[in-house]
Amino acid sequence: MAERKPRGSAKESSSSTRERRSARLKIPRQAMLEQEPLKRITNFDEVALGYTADLAAAEAERCLNCKKPRCIEGCPVLIDIPAFIQLVIERDFIGAAHKIKEMNSLPAICGRVCPQEIQCEGTCVLGIKGDSVAIGNLERFVADYERLQGKVELPEMHPSTGKRIAIIGSGPAGLAAASDLALAGHSVRIFEALQKPGGVLRYGIPEFRMPKAILDEEIDYLRQLGVEFEMNAPVGRLYTIDELLENGYDAIFIGTGAGAPHFLNIPGENLIGVYSSNEFLTRVNLMKAYQFPNHDTPVNVGKRVAVIGGGNTAMDAARISKRMGP
Repeated sequence: MAERKPRGSAKESSSSTRERRSARLKIPRQAMLEQEPLKRITNFDEVALGYTADLAAAEAERCLNCKKPRCIEGCPVLIDIPAFIQLVIERDFIGAAHKIKEMNSLPAICGRVCPQEIQCEGTCVLGIKGDSVAIGNLERFVADYERLQGKVELPEMHPSTGKRIAIIGSGPAGLAAASDLALAGHSVRIFEALQKPGGVLRYGIPEFRMPKAILDEEIDYLRQLGVEFEMNAPVGRLYTIDELLENGYDAIFIGTGAGAPHFLNIPGENLIGVYSSNEFLTRVNLMKAYQFPNHDTPVNVGKRVAVIGGGNTAMDAARISKRMGP
């Protein structure tokens, strides 16, 4: 991993350092551009429109470049966050994207749906008394910039180990494991029960939060790393674990997710128009019900909708209902 560049000269006075720190503390968190609320409820286009280069650079300037960066400790894959933010300040956006990809091959996805508020941003020092650095927004910006500029490059990969790895499930866990294993020099094949890869990223998270075009671009990047995908291949029916091992796989990663819903076991939950969130979101995404009547797979939303629960999935269901309702 490349060493982070320190900000400023070693000869700077402590007073000058304090002044720069004080100036950065006065910079407000830069809001991401978004669709207007009354417009967004009429379509399934992405709500968050991303940063401009100027907004990204201004937000990056808020980073205090801590001697002990707690944000790295809060990141599950240990991205060198201060280093990539410093590159954003220098407007080396391509370099920033490449810095992230040293540890994370899917920054455009993670920048959109990773729970930064409880991970890297949740540990940011600025968040103690104010707003943390918008690390997720910056990650998304540099990933999108790299892609739109056509500057996506494959990283240096380890020599082939000759080992074959089978991954069951192409959701977030399966994709992340496939990336790391491919970079380590292993031959990786993902077995997915459905017809397209992505798992919850494709069939659970709505289009307005995770556009399928972005997901497809990230998955294509894994293909360029050598990851193979076998679709319509439910392990347990088409293959068994023993059969995969007998066919020459040296290890198996099981990333099947949590697809089965948990019901309340109350009267009426099996009536028409009552859905588990899993079924509702999958119907809308898999069958493209949000494009009805262009796709003849409508979902019965009705005039009034009650959502039981208040987590991310519940909020996705509520927002979809608002868009599809009268």
